[in-house]
Amino acid sequence: MHHMDPSLIVFFVIEDLKLGNTIPIYFPRRKTNSTPHLLSKEEADSIPFSSQELYNLLQIFSFSEGSPQATAMEDTLGQCETKPIKGETKICATSKESMLDFTQMIFGSETQIKVLSTTHLTQSNTLLQKYVVMEIQEIPAPKLVACHTMPYPYAVFYCHYQKSESKVFSVTLNGESGDKVEAVAVCHMDTSQWSRNHVSFQVLGIEPGSSPVCHFFPSDNFVCVPSST
Repeated sequence: MHHMDPSLIVFFVIEDLKLGNTIPIYFPRRKTNSTPHLLSKEEADSIPFSSQELYNLLQIFSFSEGSPQATAMEDTLGQCETKPIKGETKICATSKESMLDFTQMIFGSETQIKVLSTTHLTQSNTLLQKYVVMEIQEIPAPKLVACHTMPYPYAVFYCHYQKSESKVFSVTLNGESGDKVEAVAVCHMDTSQWSRNHVSFQVLGIEPGSSPVCHFFPSDNFVCVPSST
């Protein structure tokens, strides 16, 4: 654990989700005013989004080849272009419209959508700390779409839906540094189709399909579920 990238300490097994249990979690702090904004569909559609266009994109955004920004862009485009795993539907949404179109395709166009995200009720500078589980609420979710921010010059969300069963929880956490967090957690109940190299298996020391894999969401990621109202 000492040699592990602390940002990977978000995974846990479902047995850990018990009142009074202590879980180490890394919650990054990202200033909302420094987060890239979502482009309009017109703006997003006017800019190529393809690894084949990387050289031209670097010119557009004035990044030099081999720079950290160029590497991040290349990684993001590569992840967005990989084929989905069996039972997964995914999109890299570059506009609010494309994100909404995707969730409506999954849930149905008439379905009201509820967006869930992690909220920090207090703030400290301790990103990795032990948290005590104070409250657990399972949120009914026959389907869910999870959206993760990707490093890019403008806002890109990797949104995906998996046919296999997932459970969504709202978890109240108290940190050892005094932080209080209303966190969103998702547990993937069937990981048998996941790559053996998925980082969660290395973190948890388990095999694909052997146990549900759960993870907490940082505050700039979110989960969409059908609204029950």
